[in-house]
Amino acid sequence: MAEVQMFGTKKSQGARAAERFFKERRVKIHYVDLTQRPMSKGELTRFVQKFGLNALLDMEGKAYKDAGLEYLRVTEDSLLQKMLDNPALLRLPLVRGGKVLAVGDDAAARAAWAEMTD
Repeated sequence: MAEVQMFGTKKSQGARAAERFFKERRVKIHYVDLTQRPMSKGELTRFVQKFGLNALLDMEGKAYKDAGLEYLRVTEDSLLQKMLDNPALLRLPLVRGGKVLAVGDDAAARAAWAEMTD
């Protein structure tokens, strides 16, 4: 594997850790800062299809509580749109490398990528 695509923000601790992981293994990173350029709906849908909507939501985060999502009942489409509009609702980073997708701090996916780089 020569390259991964990573979606995150510069403030995300998980994104910084994943970036360090890949740099230590000399893997080229195509980094998309979600505060600068939002994720496309199709790209986010790819992660939702693999992991489910709740796996992508950062339910412990401040943005989740500020949006009142713990009390609201919303449709999947409206929740997906909220996630596109506010990347702080996502568990970051979202990483795609080859056929492997990962959300947040996914040790199993990192181990798979480490094997591919060896």
